[in-house]
Amino acid sequence: MRFDHRELAAIFAGGAIGALARVWLALHIVQGDTSWPWTIFAINVCGAFLLGYFVTRLQECLPLSTYRRPLLGTGFCGAFTTFSTMEVELLKMVQANCYGLALAYAAASLAAGLTAIWLASTLVRRGRF
Repeated sequence: MRFDHRELAAIFAGGAIGALARVWLALHIVQGDTSWPWTIFAINVCGAFLLGYFVTRLQECLPLSTYRRPLLGTGFCGAFTTFSTMEVELLKMVQANCYGLALAYAAASLAAGLTAIWLASTLVRRGRF
């Protein structure tokens, strides 16, 4: 197995852009511990949509490329979406005794993320996006 420095550079570049975008959004939209974390929710749903779009488009519609998937999927979407921050938000809700909110947030995040992936893949396959 060979180590490809260009693939690592693609992951790094995509990750840097994705992380900066997420941090910028999170810093500009601040919320409390006992409210719905709309910023992280929107970032994760948007990231799931983008991942569904990129994976489907790159696999089924465009010529294969060595660096597009690592750049966009692993790098950008991996750093833009933030499961760890979602976990921290859930922990804050539980510590504030907002169990119903935490459960609703976890369920809605999973449902919205899966729906976003399905929608993006469907749109790409129908040639509308």
